[in-house]
Amino acid sequence: MPFLNAAGVDVHYVEHGPAAGSAAYTAVLLHGFPPDHRIMTGCFEPVFADRRGWRRLYLDLPGMGRTVAPATVGSTDDVFAVVRAAVQQLVPDGRYAICGESYGGYLARGLVAADPARTTGLALVCPMVIAEHALRDVDEHVVLVRDAFAAALPAGTDFDQIAVVQTEETYARTQREVVVGLDLADPSALQRIGGSYAGTFPLETEAPPYPGPVLFFLGRQDSSTGYRDAWRILEHYPRATFAVLDRAGHNAQIEQPALFAALVHEWLDRIEEAG
Repeated sequence: MPFLNAAGVDVHYVEHGPAAGSAAYTAVLLHGFPPDHRIMTGCFEPVFADRRGWRRLYLDLPGMGRTVAPATVGSTDDVFAVVRAAVQQLVPDGRYAICGESYGGYLARGLVAADPARTTGLALVCPMVIAEHALRDVDEHVVLVRDAFAAALPAGTDFDQIAVVQTEETYARTQREVVVGLDLADPSALQRIGGSYAGTFPLETEAPPYPGPVLFFLGRQDSSTGYRDAWRILEHYPRATFAVLDRAGHNAQIEQPALFAALVHEWLDRIEEAG
């Protein structure tokens, strides 16, 4: 299991594809709060399996997965500093595409704003646009599909409260890609970071419009981060595809896998054609 020391934190990451120096393209992928990298490998690796030349770097954020957060990591600003230092080490000279899911999308937006010339594109999967939960424009949770398997599951679980499409398949993927990471998270680190959840790093309002290819992949029934807050930053990204999918919640990539794959492929096509 590879680790690197970034800003005083031993960051665990998973690497797939061509080695550094031989890859035509690089993607850095950041998960949400508080699963681990598997929420990203589960949906992105099937897409990248059909493409050549892409090096993929999946990080475990501090306090999540196998990245232990020392006491010095006590805010989202600290997490951002660790991620930025890790990316600098992993991609020291070249450019990279950045993908972020939920909280990882918040960090990804910060990386693009801080150094847009280094990034070839941005993909946001159900991104956190506003850190403060009470200020988000979201709807109440609804369930649109529930098969017999899901109906027999206990009520009140995270799956029951977040999933919009509740089937045996979405449950199995949630266990493999989300719950395994939740079980590894460090509660004390999460509490520290959650206490200073809003970052102070630049975002859209402190940066010029970003000219690279962008994908917003959003769930119409996402009761965690919603879709309307993302619409309000769309004009900052003049080359953005903005997809709001019905029958999709906060794990829209699990509930709408075919459309996820198609839209990510199209986003990667745009990056490749830009050179």
